[in-house]
Amino acid sequence: MQRALTLHQTTIGKKVIMALSGAILVGFTFGHFLGNLNLYRGSEALNGYAETLRALPALLWTARVVLLVAVGAHIAAAYSLWTRNRKARGSRYEHHKDLATDYAARTMYWSGPILLLYIIYHLLHLTILPAHPGDVYRNVVEGFQNPLISGVYIVGNLALGFHIFHGIYSAFQTLGINHPRFNAYRRDLAIAICAVITIGNLSFPIAVLAGLVTL
Repeated sequence: MQRALTLHQTTIGKKVIMALSGAILVGFTFGHFLGNLNLYRGSEALNGYAETLRALPALLWTARVVLLVAVGAHIAAAYSLWTRNRKARGSRYEHHKDLATDYAARTMYWSGPILLLYIIYHLLHLTILPAHPGDVYRNVVEGFQNPLISGVYIVGNLALGFHIFHGIYSAFQTLGINHPRFNAYRRDLAIAICAVITIGNLSFPIAVLAGLVTL
């Protein structure tokens, strides 16, 4: 019982928290991407999808609370691991250094803050302070017609792609799913999930800029 209560204070415990909270966030991101595909079906479809979500306040707010807790746990664990890593730099020569893991960690450290800023901007742009409340389609298309706004979304989704790839790859290792016979498969799975979400999300601003999606 004591070990269970203190597990979250250990390095492996914090990595497990990051892996599990990350799985929740990746699941939401994939679902969010699927919903956003309604953009290609027109304003009625996208606005109808948004209205359906608003018509289910219990489900919507439950999802928001779960996501808020997951984001908070993910950031807290990441920051704690980062500070421990900095303190341990002076003694790194004492143990073997996994270059692949170290590269993934460094990628997560720079993509994480970019991603956090992007999420805040995204919420302000389309949820908290939309130009046309209730008209998601118009907000999205008008926003992406501005190259600067599209640029923010493109950079944000590239950071998201790096974060998801290394997050999924590292999560398998953290949860003990790590074997030379299967590592190539977990890498391919991470690439596939990352590619679907990233390419799909990038297609939205690019399609609007190219004139394929209009008001």
